[in-house]
Amino acid sequence: MCGIIGYTGKREASEIMLDALELLEYRGYDSAGIALFPENGGPVRIFKKAGRVHDLRELCAKNDVTGHCGIGHTRWATHGGVSDENAHPHHFKDVTITHNGIIENYRQLIERYELDGKLTSQTDSEVVAAVLSHFYTGDPYAAIRKTVLKLKGTFALSIMFDDIPGKIFAVRNVSPIVAANTEDGAILSSDVAAIVPFTTQYFVVPEFHVVCLSGDGIEMYDLSGDKARIDWLTVDWDISRSDKGGYPFYMEKEIMEQPRVIGETVKPRIKDGKPDFTAEGIPDEMLASCRRICVIACGTAMHAGLVGKSLIQSLIGIHVDVVMASEFMYNDPIVDKTTLVIAISQSGETIDTLEALKFARKCGSPSISIVNVKGASIARASEYVIYTNAGPEIAVASTKAYTTQLAVLYLLTARMAIARKLWSDEQMKEYMEELQRVPAVMEEVLKSKEEIHHIADTMLNARDVFMIGRGLDYSILLEGSLKLKEISYIHSEAYASGELKHGTIALITEETPVIAVVTQDKLKSKELSNIKEVQSRGARVILLIKGQEELEQEKIWSRIFRLPVMKDEFMVMPVSIVLQLIAYYVSLDKGLDVDKPRNLAKVVTVE
Repeated sequence: MCGIIGYTGKREASEIMLDALELLEYRGYDSAGIALFPENGGPVRIFKKAGRVHDLRELCAKNDVTGHCGIGHTRWATHGGVSDENAHPHHFKDVTITHNGIIENYRQLIERYELDGKLTSQTDSEVVAAVLSHFYTGDPYAAIRKTVLKLKGTFALSIMFDDIPGKIFAVRNVSPIVAANTEDGAILSSDVAAIVPFTTQYFVVPEFHVVCLSGDGIEMYDLSGDKARIDWLTVDWDISRSDKGGYPFYMEKEIMEQPRVIGETVKPRIKDGKPDFTAEGIPDEMLASCRRICVIACGTAMHAGLVGKSLIQSLIGIHVDVVMASEFMYNDPIVDKTTLVIAISQSGETIDTLEALKFARKCGSPSISIVNVKGASIARASEYVIYTNAGPEIAVASTKAYTTQLAVLYLLTARMAIARKLWSDEQMKEYMEELQRVPAVMEEVLKSKEEIHHIADTMLNARDVFMIGRGLDYSILLEGSLKLKEISYIHSEAYASGELKHGTIALITEETPVIAVVTQDKLKSKELSNIKEVQSRGARVILLIKGQEELEQEKIWSRIFRLPVMKDEFMVMPVSIVLQLIAYYVSLDKGLDVDKPRNLAKVVTVE
């Protein structure tokens, strides 16, 4: 949610910022704006508009927008509706800011500093600008320090002072900011994706530290005014992977990348045919001694956790809870030093997951985070971190981030088996060989894209789609259903097929599309029996089944897609590709913006 950019240096700032804001569009937003110091001096100029970045480009093209230092923003409306006035940046007297996050005590600040009637927007962000202005008497560090100590909530602030041209200041609490030097200046952003076109070296601004960007470089201080050391990180993916690569949408490109990124996630963590987390420093003792596991995650990451739950409970015999991060702290969670907490997040900035993880650590729980972005807040808040190596994922609907999370959970399951001395050498060998087959099996599914496209065509006019399965099949269908609804806007629900007769079957009518997944041998006969119940009500059933399975009366199925054969516990991998492609093609053929579905944000940074 929301995106921040700032640049100061020798180049024209407006073009850099506009290009960067387009790279941040995937985070979700409803207005955009930039502010710059004019090239010939004078007060900061602001251009902002409700709508998309291309609307802002048109506004800037009609005006003289030149300068070498500026800040920009894409806003997701929280406090105050979608309007030009509520768009960022905000200016109050001698201060201009952009803000990500939520200021919880903004009403008290309005009252304390007598701001009623003096603000031009309905946002909590403008209040921050006003408080900064109140404290500013020529010393930017003193004003920032005094202001942040008055704020309750989360914030990432980029700040410009009218009388300090050419410099950008930034400070944060929870909400992320990264910064970097470029060949001709310095840049900051809320997201690494916006700065990789300029450099592969960056750092994450620590909480409650103030950075100052100028044309000469970057300096950082703590709130006491002492100079702080900068810990530099390196982008570990090819910059070219952040473009569409000739595909019409990022989502298709990211679906197609899955065989490669899963290989890049798995192979470096295999040594002598066994899973190895030496590089991550994860001790076997922690995996062996935990009495239960609690997975904390949201949305797609939570669905990955549900697959992990099935694997670990069935193969390792440990009780696993999967908890929605947004509900974790409000349901009196029972976690302690015997509970291994696994936090899963693509961005590593999901605020609900971050706060839940911090709570669990305060309770003494050991923790592992599974994230995709180096130096992310969740990674730094966790005791240990496993990076998924998926590279940049730009489409809002997650695909490769999800399957690489699954790959890590498969590796963790096997390492737990070693730590607890549960499997024979032969069992380990069979499991790891099957895991290493996943990229090739996914490639095989991707070769059937056109067949899957034809399946998707049968759903274009559907009002409702139901998905049914049991066990691991049900776990993967929860994610498949989410994919379909979030990018096609078709109402879709996944159900454990045995639950149909307990109410849900009342929703099945003639011609209702039903996707049924049957890949678990021990449940096959029960699943097929459940499917007959919906067929008898006239539903059109699309069956995803292992390729070697024999079926009676194949004509009774609306469509059959035969999956490459893997061991049961690995079948979620090829099924996930099919469900992702179905959702993609339905959205594509409906003429929707596949990468940027309405009302959704890639990164959720407010509770």
